[in-house]
Amino acid sequence: MATAPDFRVCPTTGLRVHLSAERLIKANAVAAVVFLAIGGLFGLSVALTRWPKIHLLPADWFYLALTAHGLDVLLVWIIFFEVAVLYFASAVLLSSRLATPRIGWVAFALMLIGALTTNVAVLQGQSSVMFTSYVPMKAAPHFYLGLILFAVGALTACFIFFGTLVVAKEERTYQGSIPLVTFGALVAAIIAVFTLASGAIILIPTWLWSMGLIANIDSLMYKTVWWAMGHSSQQINVAAHVSIWYLIAAIVLGAKPLSEKVSRGAFFLYILFLQLASAHHLLVEPGISSEWKIFNTSYAMYLAVLGSMIHGMTVPGSVEAAQRAKGYTKGMFEWLRKAPWGNPAFSGMFLSLVMFGFLGGITGVVLGTEQLNLIMHNTLYVPGHFHATVVAGTTLAFMAVTYLLLPLIFRREVILPGLAKIQPYLFGFGVMGISLFMMGAGTLGVPRRHWDITFSDSMLHYDLPGAAFLMMGLNGMSAILAAIGGLAFVIVVVGSVLFGRRIGEQKVELGTPTPASVVGRYGSAEGGVHAIPGTLMLVAIFFTSFVLYYFVNWKYLAEVWPLR
Repeated sequence: MATAPDFRVCPTTGLRVHLSAERLIKANAVAAVVFLAIGGLFGLSVALTRWPKIHLLPADWFYLALTAHGLDVLLVWIIFFEVAVLYFASAVLLSSRLATPRIGWVAFALMLIGALTTNVAVLQGQSSVMFTSYVPMKAAPHFYLGLILFAVGALTACFIFFGTLVVAKEERTYQGSIPLVTFGALVAAIIAVFTLASGAIILIPTWLWSMGLIANIDSLMYKTVWWAMGHSSQQINVAAHVSIWYLIAAIVLGAKPLSEKVSRGAFFLYILFLQLASAHHLLVEPGISSEWKIFNTSYAMYLAVLGSMIHGMTVPGSVEAAQRAKGYTKGMFEWLRKAPWGNPAFSGMFLSLVMFGFLGGITGVVLGTEQLNLIMHNTLYVPGHFHATVVAGTTLAFMAVTYLLLPLIFRREVILPGLAKIQPYLFGFGVMGISLFMMGAGTLGVPRRHWDITFSDSMLHYDLPGAAFLMMGLNGMSAILAAIGGLAFVIVVVGSVLFGRRIGEQKVELGTPTPASVVGRYGSAEGGVHAIPGTLMLVAIFFTSFVLYYFVNWKYLAEVWPLR
């Protein structure tokens, strides 16, 4: 076992924190926030260009910004932060030393060099192939090389996480099974291995093709393998941010899962079925059989949807049980009204949960239905959907947990607490608007990738409904609100790291003090049997919304594609 000087004891949680792990968590989290800021700036420029009244960028700059935005926020920001989460969930929550911290720095360097290399390729103006980078569009060779380096570094970090679990087990730094939060991180890491390996498998030959060493890359093969990375990267996010939901509920409220076995089973469904959802990006491809499409996007994928619906009940259910145990038992929703909405960790977590379920989850199933996909594919409905999952779900959850990492890992007090309190609402409601108005515009036929929805430079004139232009204006306003919320997050986080009062050995008030018997086992000790009528009502509202929206889209399909 590592010697005492290699550790510090957290005065708030009682956990032993390996100093090497702490430094790597800091480095990856800082890199993540930097790329979030860069990607968010590009995203704002894209939204202002899609707003017809402003139409900020010319075509070449629009596609450059769109490529950089997708790269930096969908891949770089999120995976850097997820590596920090993996190190936290293994070394810190298990009070263990991190396996091979030197290799951890090699992994970090590979990811950073790779991310910078690809960004340079994009900014040089010869690699505006967008996030999907479909062949036969060709980017500069160092565009693909940077992505390969980034993927190798992230894969290495995943194996360090696995190694840390082995170290913790051998050195007996915890008792029994690993905590639920760590189990969720394990699921995320397993999916990440599949995801990043898929990316390397397709990007290496594409890199050779870009240098002229391979004559041809089959476009359908490229799409099929690429989406095993492109969409499965979101599946890493789902497992990671659900783990964070459990973590925040436990730290802030002392909440415990209603049934740990059920929650673990829901995570396990992710491993078996979640990646199958990648197929919904291929539903209009003529070279793939209908049997394959239908199996992947319905019968099998619904088992992954079941996993998310379980978490969608158990997380708010655990919050309700914890609140009712404190005496908030009046009516159906006193537990929710009296929740700590002024705590940005809690408010960010709960907004993430609601928006991910109602906006991202419902629309994901609709997009994953082969027939319905035909009326939405390649419209703005698609980015509207994944802004509800990746941004409202994952990014907002990652922002929320950062307010806990600042005192626990960076050992700094959060500056500008008033701004921190409103930041999740600014960002969350801004992103909600982006998602809703993009999906509304997509339903009206606004294309996903065209820089000018007025088609002013088109030889064949086409008029979209007037409501589509209203939607794009509202989308632009929502993007400005989300950008203000994102800027507030960066100001608070960077300011706290640089200027926040250093926390010594005193305890930090994060929420409801967690019992000593549960310290280090966040989200693991079951909360027993509790009545959760409020959560059951929320679940009923969700299912009602789900059914109504699903069949409204079938009616819409019947109107645009009538049977004769």
